[in-house]
This record gives sequence, structure tokens and C-alpha cells, in this order.
Amino acid sequence: MSEPEVSTKSPESDQPPQQQESTQPSLIPNDTPAQTGASMGDHCVSDAPTASGSQSTGEITKFAEIECYVSKPSDYPHSPSKLLLLLTNGTGVHSLNNQLQADKFAGEGFLVVMPDQFSGDPAPQTVTGHGAEENPSLIEQVKLRAAETAKSFLIDMWLARHTQEKVLPILQKVVEAVKDEFADAVANGGGIYAVGYCFGAKYVVMLGGEHPDSVMMGQEIKDEEKGMVKKGPLIKTGAIAHATLVTREDLYALKAPISIAFLENDQLFPQDILDDGKKHLEENKIEHEIKNYSGVPHGFAVVGEYPDSKIKEAQTAAFEQMLAWLKAH
Repeated sequence: MSEPEVSTKSPESDQPPQQQESTQPSLIPNDTPAQTGASMGDHCVSDAPTASGSQSTGEITKFAEIECYVSKPSDYPHSPSKLLLLLTNGTGVHSLNNQLQADKFAGEGFLVVMPDQFSGDPAPQTVTGHGAEENPSLIEQVKLRAAETAKSFLIDMWLARHTQEKVLPILQKVVEAVKDEFADAVANGGGIYAVGYCFGAKYVVMLGGEHPDSVMMGQEIKDEEKGMVKKGPLIKTGAIAHATLVTREDLYALKAPISIAFLENDQLFPQDILDDGKKHLEENKIEHEIKNYSGVPHGFAVVGEYPDSKIKEAQTAAFEQMLAWLKAH
């Protein structure tokens, strides 16, 4: 792993190139187009094993009729806390791994709210092929390819149901509700902090950006709105790990300070998109940190038990990176 790269000095006049992502029509009418290529992998839609006897300490409640897992510091409200929004991978709020991740941040003094971004529809748990024979027969190979095709189709259909038109209004409602419910924690932190993993990382980036109201309310931006006054960011700072679905446009809109735990050679967050985003952050003097991780799987930063010590070390390092960033802001 390399040292974090932090840059804030740059020319002020350059503008980011207006590159467009490769897209295809959405499966849902009036939604944003779907991306082509890989967008979610096995580690986005399944959880690693947890330590025997692991139990979460928070509770499921509702804000604005949206289910949320809430984990509080043991001494809250007697001691001041800061509000942290945690946005998950595809396994959602009922995942023990995600709940344990929220508990870890709560153990560091943050009041954590983890909303259900998927309205009770987490990603299909369709991991297949693990533990297959080393030299499968021809018929086994055909079966594996068929299973992979079916898995990919299910994930694509699920993603089509959870575009930004669906997710952003959910997050908007939760943000407004928790600002009232936990006004003390928001005031103590001077705003809302956010962390995101995998699918949730994209929305941390979006909440940290400036967008027309129509975008944040879940509507596709129209040509006539491109010159409109933009609003945001909705968070004070963010930290993300092994992001998926992040576009150049997401990064170009970013205004809040950001820490990125980036997995090298990860097709779910291509290097060229990160490089273009990094250039924009530097040119616009937006505080940022990028730390590269290699030789570990996508999803490594979320709580889970791995036999490989390198993955465990990377998991610890990513948590410490994100925690240090939050505490420094």
C-alpha cells in the first residue's frame, strides 16, 4: 500500500474535460441510463463470514418511514457526539457485517445512522462458483458459465431498480429527519459526516457535491437546468472505500473534503475515472486524500473474517484511514 496522496494546490482556471460514461438505456422508464461494463461484483452483494458469536449493539428504527440502523456511543447523550451517515454495500441495513461496521464507528464516538437505501430490497445474494473443482469437466464449466450469466442478470435487474432517482430522495428524507432528531450531534460536529462502501460510496460522493435541486430530488437533469444555481453539499466531509458506479460527473461536482480508499486494478472503479477526478480536486483546491490498496478483494474494508493476513491488515488500515479523516474534520 502506498502513502496517502493529498493535494490542494493547482491552477485555478482549468476546467475538467466533459467526458461521458458509456451508457445504455435504463430498464426502468425515466431513470438515468444504466452503465455498461462491470458495476457490481460478488463482494458487493454478499458478506464475508463474521467471528463466531458476533452480535451488533444498535437497533433498527425508522426516520421519515425509512428503516435505519442506529448505533450510539455508550456514553451518549451524556457526552457529546457527532452524527455519521453510513451508506452500505448491496447487502443493506440488516447485514450483520454492516451493523458491526456501524458499531465500530460508534465505538469511536460517532452517532451512526445507517439508512436502508434499497426500500427493503437488498441485492440478490447470488454468489456462485466458490469452492469449485480445480479442473471442472466440460459440463461443469457450462453450468458455471450459466450460473454466472444468471447472477449477472439478477444484479443488473436489481441495479435498474435502485438508480439515483430512487436512492437520493431516500437519503434526502433521512438527512432532514436526523438533523431534527439528533440536532445536538449535528451541531457538535458542525454538520453531518458520511462514510460509504461499494454502492454507498457513490452516494457519499453525491451528497458531498453541488447539484441542481432536481437531481437531489431524484429527477434526471435537463439541458435547460445545466446553468441553474446548484445546492449542496449536504455533508461536511466524507470517506469512501472500494466504490462502485462512481462517474466522472460525480467527482466533478464534489465540493466536500473526501478520503478515498482505492483498490488498485478494480474494474468497479476504474483508474482513469479516479485520475480525472483527482485532477479536478487538485485544480479546484478541494481537500482530499487517496490511499491505494492492492492484492486484496473488492469489499475488503467492510467487517468480515478473512484467513489471509494481508486482507486483515488492509481492512484495519482502511478503517484507520477513514476514522482519522473523520476525526481530523
